Amino acid sequence: MPDTPLAALRELRIEVTPPWAFRLPRGSGMDGVLRCRHGVLQRLLHDDDGEPVVVRVAQTAPDRVLFGARSRSERTAAWGIERMRFALGVDDDLRAFHETFRDDPLIGGAVRAQPALRLRRRPQPFEALAWAVTEQLIEYVRAAAIQRRIVVRLGRRDEASGLRDLPSPALLAAQAPALLCSFDLADKRALALRRAAREVASGRVDLHATDQERAWRRLRAIPEIGSWTLEVTALLGQGRMDQLPAGDLAYRKLVGRLLTGDPRARVDEQDVRTFFAPYGQWAGLAGAYALRAAAPELKAVAAAA
Repeated sequence: MPDTPLAALRELRIEVTPPWAFRLPRGSGMDGVLRCRHGVLQRLLHDDDGEPVVVRVAQTAPDRVLFGARSRSERTAAWGIERMRFALGVDDDLRAFHETFRDDPLIGGAVRAQPALRLRRRPQPFEALAWAVTEQLIEYVRAAAIQRRIVVRLGRRDEASGLRDLPSPALLAAQAPALLCSFDLADKRALALRRAAREVASGRVDLHATDQERAWRRLRAIPEIGSWTLEVTALLGQGRMDQLPAGDLAYRKLVGRLLTGDPRARVDEQDVRTFFAPYGQWAGLAGAYALRAAAPELKAVAAAA
């Protein structure tokens, strides 16, 4: 917001009482867009009209979370706060999940030990979609490095805070695949990212629509975009906790080990879906708890391999 005088910016503050145990994350994001300083999270966002807003979040007490936003309009400031509330899961009432699964043989121990666990969602569904494309079939550290390069080269920046946001769908759609490949993105995924951005920028794909069938059908028509990418987008970009990225290697390994007892076994994604089907509308959150519950054993297996 470099062209707006400081006095002209609107500042909005809202204090929230989470309906369930909550703990504010204490780390910055590896992609370079979420910053944590002295326990305060900071994020630059842009609404659909391209209006920027800087949102800051602090947990002032176990049951108090303070949101502050600065923008040119109060409307945009309120939008930014709403998006960060969604991303952090502050308003998620998880009582029903915990009451149902606190004694579950697989995840019960982790559920009781970590009641404040939340899924790390993205403020905007396009952000979840774009980053899911960059994370396909590679380790997350490498994917995060690709994401940082995209943000630094193409992203939007707030001069006052130094914060950066992703480029808009329209800007990504306009990039040459060769430039995206120069960030270490594979050729096919560079094309998929550009085509997905083009679909969103044109309005042919509305990731905010209530009925996602049309959007999913158009995105599935893009080579390299399949179930895993769409399920990650639904879970982390739209807050659909019934969605589990069943093709994720971590889940295929986990379920393979649990079903066979072989620490090196892997199953297909349909086996993963069947395994997590009893968790119904909570499958995505149950999956996160399952990985937490199995983490010590998985580390031991990796060390012995």
